[in-house]
Amino acid sequence: MAETTVRVEVLTAVFQVRETDVDVPALHVLLHRCEQAGWALPGGPIVERETLGAAALRWLGARAGLTRVAHLEQLSVFSDPDRVPEQRTVASTFLALVPSDIPAETVADAAWFAVDELPELAYDHRDVIDLARHRLAGKLSYTNIAFALAPSQFPMSELSEIYGAALGYPVDSTNLLRVLSRRGVVVATGTVGRTGRTGGRPPALYEFADARIRVTDEFAALRPPM
Repeated sequence: MAETTVRVEVLTAVFQVRETDVDVPALHVLLHRCEQAGWALPGGPIVERETLGAAALRWLGARAGLTRVAHLEQLSVFSDPDRVPEQRTVASTFLALVPSDIPAETVADAAWFAVDELPELAYDHRDVIDLARHRLAGKLSYTNIAFALAPSQFPMSELSEIYGAALGYPVDSTNLLRVLSRRGVVVATGTVGRTGRTGGRPPALYEFADARIRVTDEFAALRPPM
């Protein structure tokens, strides 16, 4: 059997919860414009003596101008022989998260897209995004991974919107506070935020107890209604 030259690349699905034109936060993914195949996830080939994680971060900067993420983890390997027609290419994929209060600016050929309103994507990149979104939703159930999507301090109403955007369904802030407080995920700061547009009492502010991912309830599941 003839040997095949295999190209190894990294691809990263970077998520951030961002405001939309109708002021409803939504989960967005970062894409860059690829001359050969339209919109694509940031990524490219690894170089000699470079780890996969280092390559993922390098390509985020090169393709999209993104130099800061709060969380990065390996997702899966995509190795279908025909996934890239031009050359046999194996992709090691990653999930990355950016907090909502970080101004994630991009270069000219990159843009953020709502995950429910994606343009035509290169190759199997939509499958990578779907898998990353599923991974994120799962980990929101049993870890504190939302720390990587939330600002440093927040009212529970804002955190519930972040959870809702990532999970794809509304999340009740009172129930969310009860669950996350019982698990020791969020703690009160003792301060209050600004009063909302409708007036009322200033909301209490909270923060995550940890800035690194940890399992909070191994068998937990967040399901509607929350």
